[in-house]
Amino acid sequence: MTETTTTKTRPARPAAVILTPNAETRIAKLMGEAPEGAIGVKLSTPRRGCSGLAYSVDYVTEEAKFDEKIETPGGLFYIDGASVLYLVGSTMDWVEDDFTAGFVFNNPNAKGACGCGESFTV
Repeated sequence: MTETTTTKTRPARPAAVILTPNAETRIAKLMGEAPEGAIGVKLSTPRRGCSGLAYSVDYVTEEAKFDEKIETPGGLFYIDGASVLYLVGSTMDWVEDDFTAGFVFNNPNAKGACGCGESFTV
């Protein structure tokens, strides 16, 4: 008697972070001005600030094994593998007004933030 084995493919899962059209446009602009060797933009949550974790967006020159990769119309966007758990379900937007410009995060995992808004707790 011969047993047959079937391979099941896991359905594609949604990205850990949803990028708004404004965030995608900003990533495209950053990649258009990227230093030589940059392959994308990476979001991470280093320990910093008075609440513990902060959002950091930087150029990346190589893929790391556990980073999540999101293909956007303007270039590759990576999420640090160690930061994914803090960011699942978040939305990343780019907001500009007369006085400030920057990425803004709506993170359902954040339980608190410092007064200046630069760091958060989970």
